[in-house]
Amino acid sequence: MGKKRAIIIVIDSMGCGAMSDCADFGDIPECNTLKNVCSFNHGLKVPNLEKMGLGNLGDYEGIAKTDAPIAQYGILREKSKGKDTTTGHWEIAGLISEKPFSTFPQGFPKELIDKFTDETGCGGVLANIPASGTAIIEKLNDEHHATKFPIVYTSADSVFQIALDTDMIPLETLYEWCRIARKLLDEGNYNVARVIARPYKIIDGKPTRISKDRRDYSMAPPQKTVLDRYKDTGKKVIGIGKIEDIFSKAGITHAIHTGSNREGLELTIKALDGTLDLNKIKYSDVNITDDSAEIIFTNLVDTDMLFGHRNDAVGYGKAIEEIDVYLGKILPLISEDDLLIITADHGCDPTVPGTDHTREQVPVLYYSKGILPENLGILSGFDTIAKRVEEWGK
Repeated sequence: MGKKRAIIIVIDSMGCGAMSDCADFGDIPECNTLKNVCSFNHGLKVPNLEKMGLGNLGDYEGIAKTDAPIAQYGILREKSKGKDTTTGHWEIAGLISEKPFSTFPQGFPKELIDKFTDETGCGGVLANIPASGTAIIEKLNDEHHATKFPIVYTSADSVFQIALDTDMIPLETLYEWCRIARKLLDEGNYNVARVIARPYKIIDGKPTRISKDRRDYSMAPPQKTVLDRYKDTGKKVIGIGKIEDIFSKAGITHAIHTGSNREGLELTIKALDGTLDLNKIKYSDVNITDDSAEIIFTNLVDTDMLFGHRNDAVGYGKAIEEIDVYLGKILPLISEDDLLIITADHGCDPTVPGTDHTREQVPVLYYSKGILPENLGILSGFDTIAKRVEEWGK
């Protein structure tokens, strides 16, 4: 028997139907990211997801149902109280969040902003309101350039976001200001999930966010996850994309950031075929002593960040189709010792009013060479993935 690898690919925000409590999160029952993206685009071309059984989970225009799926397929209903990236990924890794993270619909308290201004020496902040990132940067860019004050904003999610032009203020300064914000939020028990660095530059006369330099500073997970249990027993846990940020590095042994879904998928392929230089991305304090099992954990954020939040259903559909093309390269690399898991962490339906995440259930597909295809039905908890990974690695 070879190395038992679990490969988790999260298609960020590809929910598949509103949860029964969606109204508690400000969402409407019509939310269904995958279904509505399919309908908006008059069908998607996703032959690999189709043969895995994705179409069997619902009526998705262009994704046919199959009598001969190659994977196990099901729907997961979230146990945690949230609809954000951190909550979703933590639950995938086995950690249930009973208490929702705090949100700030009126902006952050003056006391917090005053401490932030004082400790960073930034002189002041602009905005301090919930806003669309692209819109607020465009609106306040001139004032940002005139004052050199960072643009601080939030959303319906539990996020403290800091945007600035890194041609004017260095990227490292932005990261340091984010670390200070994270410290102040933790010290003040504000229960904020993430501080997000939102660097941008002026490109062709327009403020443009630089995705590859984005960083998320998450609250540390309050309990251990399946990632910690792998790491603690000397096994590899390779985070691709923003995984190390979401878990505040807890349970991760190797990590590499990405600037696009394509880069994340190509790195996943390299991790699978053995061409990824793990020495370059290994944490210095990690000691790998058990090569019998490992986790490769990839987040594909474009669906959410570039298309869901921007109400771009066409771009969202193309992103799913691009993932499917890469799946055609990934599936042949999956042996009987590998377990490929494709899922999502929440919804972000680009076809309904608003630009925020949507409270949705998510699809899950399990594939291994020789796996017995099965309709898993509707399961309670994204944490069923963690349990499956734990069993797989034994």
